[in-house]
Amino acid sequence: MKTGMELGRKAAIDIHVTEDMYAQFEGKVVHPAYSTVSMVYHMEWCARQIILPYIEDHEEGIGADVKVRHISPVPAGENLVAEATLTELKANKIVCELEVTHHGTLVGKGEVTQFILPRDEVASRIEQARTK
Repeated sequence: MKTGMELGRKAAIDIHVTEDMYAQFEGKVVHPAYSTVSMVYHMEWCARQIILPYIEDHEEGIGADVKVRHISPVPAGENLVAEATLTELKANKIVCELEVTHHGTLVGKGEVTQFILPRDEVASRIEQARTK
C-alpha cells in the first residue's frame, strides 16, 4: 500500500436513483424507493474511493464488513450523495464511516471495512473456496 492515507480522508459519489434501484425481490417491486441493497452497493463503492489512490499494482482491496442503517425512503429521479470518511487505519485494515443524504436529509448511515491484500492472495482464497 502506498503511503499517505490518513484518518479523516473523505470521498464522495453522486447517485441518481433509478427504478432498477427499487426495493425488489425476484423481479417484484416491494417499494418504489431506493433499496437498502443499492445503498450497500453505493456505500462500498464510495469507501473504495478512499483506497483506490493507495493500492499498488500487485494489491487489491477486498470488503470484509458492512453495517448499514436505512433511515429514509427516496423515489426514482432524485439525487443522493454518499460520503465516506476514513476513521480507522491499522496496517492493511481500512474502516470508513458513511452517510447517504438527499438534499441534506440523512437517508442512511453505516460503516464499511476493507482490507488491502496482495492480488495473488485474493486469487488463492477464491480458488480455495471453489474447491471446498
